[in-house]
Amino acid sequence: MAGVPESQKRPSRPLPPPPRGPPPAPRPRFEPVDREKTCPLLLRVFTKFGSHHTTEDFAVRGKEPKDEVQIYTWKDATLRELTDLVKEVAPAARRRDAKLSFAFVYPDKYGRFVVKPVGMTFSYGNGRRQDDTKALGELGFQIGDYLDVAIL
Repeated sequence: MAGVPESQKRPSRPLPPPPRGPPPAPRPRFEPVDREKTCPLLLRVFTKFGSHHTTEDFAVRGKEPKDEVQIYTWKDATLRELTDLVKEVAPAARRRDAKLSFAFVYPDKYGRFVVKPVGMTFSYGNGRRQDDTKALGELGFQIGDYLDVAIL
């Protein structure tokens, strides 16, 4: 405070002590789905051994890759749940050392398809890997997107 003698300045108050205990749990960015009352969505899943499909593989509607699995699920399905479902239909995903890389495939504003990696799981994970608990809705999935799974 300019022009005020040093003796008339108000002493600053001490800051309150920090709260005790663990920090509050972060709130989910999306609402969980009541699977009893909510109709599931159709998720078109394309698997490939070694790498993700290219954007050119999805360029022509109706000529998507042949290795497709159709799964009925909800937006709160985690990558671990999807890993277990893919393992049921893709023998290569059952290998003990297999890693599954997930990517959303969707059209951009110009109509060209984009392949966007969103997470990775281990075939026989213990659920402790950070990506295991990520849900489709949390990752920005929109109904109509495809899911591309690279089995590495």
